[in-house]
Amino acid sequence: MHRPLPRFERRCVAAGLLVALLAACAAVPQGVPAPLQPGGSSSPALTLAARGVQVYECRSAGTAAAPAWAFVAPEAELLDAQGRLAGHHGAGPFWQLRDGSRIAGSVAARADAPEPGAIPWLLLTARAESAPGALAAVTHVQRINTRGGVAPATGCSPATLGAQARVAYRADYRFLVAR
Repeated sequence: MHRPLPRFERRCVAAGLLVALLAACAAVPQGVPAPLQPGGSSSPALTLAARGVQVYECRSAGTAAAPAWAFVAPEAELLDAQGRLAGHHGAGPFWQLRDGSRIAGSVAARADAPEPGAIPWLLLTARAESAPGALAAVTHVQRINTRGGVAPATGCSPATLGAQARVAYRADYRFLVAR
């Protein structure tokens, strides 16, 4: 036979459910901020996960300033939803898929990542650089859901000028086409 829970136990169960609901909501990926939405009408054509590194170099910031880590390039594999290699992402920046299609991008807007210690989210304008393929009609790329990849906080000094640091990162790249 089922007996009703005493009032205190009902409150504990309700509080536990509320905590679980709040935790689930926090785990839901945040939406893409308005500044990272391209103007006009566009729609996602493809989303690929990137796994790789952000490369930094210790460089002199001028005669009066201390050396600092400077961004050099990304080096990442692009993976489809099943985790299979779909292409590569590298300096320029560029994205190239296994079908031979390739685009280059330039930063149009940026927003701080919601996750601490993650590289910014970006909106990039894209231009085709190769033969037709899945990326041929892409006009914009959004870098979202970033994890890691920020420059080291230490290790760059006059004694280490020219040294490189390769910092692991993950991101999703959403490729957009005009409608």
